[in-house]
Amino acid sequence: MLNRFPPETLRPGDVIATNDAWIGTGHLFDINVMRPVFRSDRIVGYSMSITHLPDIGGVGLSAVATDIFLEGLRLPICKLVREGEIDDFILDLFRMNSRVPDQTIGDIMANLTANEVGGRHLLEFMDEYGLDDLMPLSRVIRNQTESAMREKIRAWRDGIYVYEADLEGVDEPFTMVCTVTVAGDGVVIDFDGTSGSVPHGINVPFCFTRAMANYAIKCLTVPGIPNNEGAIAPITITAPEGCIVNTLPPSPTGGRHLVGHFVTPAVFNALAGAVPSMVQADCGMMTDFIVRGIHRNRRQFATMYSAAGGFGALQNHDGRATAPGPSNMAVVPVEVWENLTSMTIKRKNLLIDSGGPGASRGGLGQETILRNDTGNPMTIFTMSYRTEYPARGLLGGKDGRLRQNKINGETVHPKSQFTIQPGDEVSLIEAGGGGFGEPTARAHDLVLRDVRNRFVSLESAKRDYGVEIEAEGH
Repeated sequence: MLNRFPPETLRPGDVIATNDAWIGTGHLFDINVMRPVFRSDRIVGYSMSITHLPDIGGVGLSAVATDIFLEGLRLPICKLVREGEIDDFILDLFRMNSRVPDQTIGDIMANLTANEVGGRHLLEFMDEYGLDDLMPLSRVIRNQTESAMREKIRAWRDGIYVYEADLEGVDEPFTMVCTVTVAGDGVVIDFDGTSGSVPHGINVPFCFTRAMANYAIKCLTVPGIPNNEGAIAPITITAPEGCIVNTLPPSPTGGRHLVGHFVTPAVFNALAGAVPSMVQADCGMMTDFIVRGIHRNRRQFATMYSAAGGFGALQNHDGRATAPGPSNMAVVPVEVWENLTSMTIKRKNLLIDSGGPGASRGGLGQETILRNDTGNPMTIFTMSYRTEYPARGLLGGKDGRLRQNKINGETVHPKSQFTIQPGDEVSLIEAGGGGFGEPTARAHDLVLRDVRNRFVSLESAKRDYGVEIEAEGH
């Protein structure tokens, strides 16, 4: 953004925006909004907010587009606000390209408000502590974070660690290769050997791949330290141009997380040989269920429902049920969803035996059943993974159960587009997380607790854990 609008060209009240997938978050549906923060006519920092917009035209948020041009409006780096005056042309551009313009413009205005509040807080902080310049403080924070990161990495076993696996694409699997080199206090992560880009919206711009890989190392080192540039200084990440995790325009990237979310577990699996006590078994991940339709009150809507599978287990820690990873999506409350869409959520329940057996058990998946009560046909997009390749267990732990998407009881493609009629039901059957360690090493009282909670069946207790439980619960 600053290459396009250098700091000396910015004025108080300017706001810069873009949804460029390759410099933002990896797909067009996130708008990146930046505001310079002025103090005494001098820029002392920047505030930025990112919003996932409900609709920007095109085919919609999905994996079905065959190039970036089908995915919707592309906004180059521009001044959304000039010295406090909003550029109405840009807002009109969004209005003309959105099926739900009020929702979309409302989110963009929320971005502007968030940046204004962030800038205000920054200036209040500087006033409170008598700071004229943030750079000395920033330098100390970054240096301390980098030192803490390098200290943790230095304790790892040096070596070259390789993970290679076939993972589900759209028409056919793709191969992900992740080579992690640990040397001294630095880490190099390379994706050479990974399959090439595909004509479906699951390709990943390198910015997203880099974020997922950096996140994995952060989890294994200093997860409690807030993110800053010092946290990525010891990490080098590379991937061949044109591969599916370093795709180039005009590849479609709407569902970039359907591949990009596999980057984090790839790093974890590779590093199982270096820090086995720290890594996590695979997560069941999540389903993004995108809907467009007409509410019972005739209002048009476009929105997204996320349902999580089970979290992967770690040493001495069971995976949490229905907790997404590596994403941080939160479920929409039932009451909010039903009022927003006039769909009915008939049932939500945990799935017994869905978590991978292990000394630490994988988290359970769930089933969610939604019914179209709008009185109108609806367009839905499914974006799911873990339907062909389960969440893998680690160090003797077993795999979690696979995911399924169903319409009226019939299994449907996990990355496609459908029209459902009034009264039709959609079932989202979420995957379980992988287990960690040999199941027979699990404490018997924990197996008994799982059976009583209906997390594990009597059959699984005997078959997978070697624990036979009598009717009285012994």
